[in-house]
Amino acid sequence: MGVTVKPFMAVRPKPEHAAAVAALPYDVMNTEEAREMAAGNPHSFLRVDKAEIDLPPETDPYSPAVYAKAKENLRALIDSVMLQDAQPNLYIYRLTGYGQTQTGLAACVSAAEYELGLIKRHEFTRPDKEQDRINHVEACEAHTGPIFLAYRTEDAGGTSPQTIMSEYVKKTATYDFTAEDGVRHEMWVVDNLETQDALIQAFREIPALYIADGHHRNATAVKVANKRNEAAGEALDPNAEHDYYLAVIFPHTELAILDYNRVVKDLNGLDETAFLAALEADWKVEKSPTPMKPERKHIVGMYMKNQWYRLELKTTPDPADVIGKLDCSVLQNTLLSPILGIKDPRADKRIDFVGGIRGLEGLEARVNSGEMAIAFALHPTSMPELMAVADADQIMPPKSTWFEPKLRSGLLVHLF
Repeated sequence: MGVTVKPFMAVRPKPEHAAAVAALPYDVMNTEEAREMAAGNPHSFLRVDKAEIDLPPETDPYSPAVYAKAKENLRALIDSVMLQDAQPNLYIYRLTGYGQTQTGLAACVSAAEYELGLIKRHEFTRPDKEQDRINHVEACEAHTGPIFLAYRTEDAGGTSPQTIMSEYVKKTATYDFTAEDGVRHEMWVVDNLETQDALIQAFREIPALYIADGHHRNATAVKVANKRNEAAGEALDPNAEHDYYLAVIFPHTELAILDYNRVVKDLNGLDETAFLAALEADWKVEKSPTPMKPERKHIVGMYMKNQWYRLELKTTPDPADVIGKLDCSVLQNTLLSPILGIKDPRADKRIDFVGGIRGLEGLEARVNSGEMAIAFALHPTSMPELMAVADADQIMPPKSTWFEPKLRSGLLVHLF
């Protein structure tokens, strides 16, 4: 038996309002950036997911007033520019941008199956961030942002979800718009019961799903379900809507992970000569005449004092060590910790992380400004590496993956 995908009656924008409603995930920007993004757009879904932007600037973003405002704003959108489907449907969501196209199934997945290990994680979650989303979900009585899931393409047996979806998307899309970042978003409502059943059965052949992005939203949905089930006691409904939560599921071969790079404030008391000498224990160091984007694993680009360097690891990590062989682990274990003194990258204030979407020029800017002393450009983690970590029930180092393009929130809302 594989995983469950459940049709649901989505709350979604009327087609003419989809582009205005759709918004980036709440956790990729701060409050001020969200306020700027939503300026002049009363229908932006940021007014639900980051409702503090509609309250005075001094408002604590974790205050009860924010969650109450989120509920109010969601109801206002439903009453004005959104609709709810009259029957449970599945939805196909295709994103095209950054040189690729990925097509996934939007559906509800099972909180119980997450706890059984059929939906696998690779990151820790923070209690404070979980509590924020628990408060938000409970106030709205809705899952407002989808979890970004993947399945191993070769796990699909018989007729794969990809095959079924590739036929269905020959129809005219219900939504088709290009966002301000150049990413095209298309969505099809799968209201044909035969196609729904085919997709449900296809996923029954897939043994596990993997969280690509959205660990906090996933943990939140499961905890809200458990809390409601405990409160229900003997009146527990085994098919309660809150036991399922919103996700978009993609074949892993269609997903791209960008690099997630590091910048450090200082050289840990070393001068440039001593620092470069210390690198020689584990790395072959060469100056690079051009910005250094690593062409393969175990190559690192390094930038300091207006100079790029190419670092090549001298030894090969144990291929059986699913964590140790990751480039972010190699950098941490051979350079950041022993040489620069960054023992705990989750907590150390001397290190920061820069998503690959900002390019090498983003790293140069942080160093050239004087804010940081040195930058490291990594080769991206791969989807097989991510899934191997999850299969081993391990946790990846912090800031290991950066997925693009991002799913938009507000295109589908799951009420429970």
